[in-house]
Amino acid sequence: MYRVVMMYGTDEPWWFFEGWKEDIISVKEFDNFSRALKFYKNEWLDMAKKFEKYKSQDDLLSAFWEPQDQIWCEECAGYQQQYHGLALLEDWHQLPTEKKRWAYSKQSGENPAKFCSTKLGHFDTLSSDLY
Repeated sequence: MYRVVMMYGTDEPWWFFEGWKEDIISVKEFDNFSRALKFYKNEWLDMAKKFEKYKSQDDLLSAFWEPQDQIWCEECAGYQQQYHGLALLEDWHQLPTEKKRWAYSKQSGENPAKFCSTKLGHFDTLSSDLY
């Protein structure tokens, strides 16, 4: 089963921190990779038109954002960027190497430098949903 997942939150979709599924705002399911990829491509093109900044990877995980769309983080005592994430997943996992698409590895701007220190200190708590 392939899923095109849309998310909104303070993490780019490739981090998969514990609880990452809480940021999901929509899921579209497909039995066929080609159909899922076509849907992902259409969503990607729409989002690239809407958002000033984006970064996408060849594993079909993409983040789109507007620099002014930030939220205050009490734990970090600072503002965190909000991202619109788009991901094509296979059975809730990142795609295997043979399904990567190099044409999607691009970006329109640098990601904001500030990250939540409480999350970065917990790389060992990445979600087991991926494995």
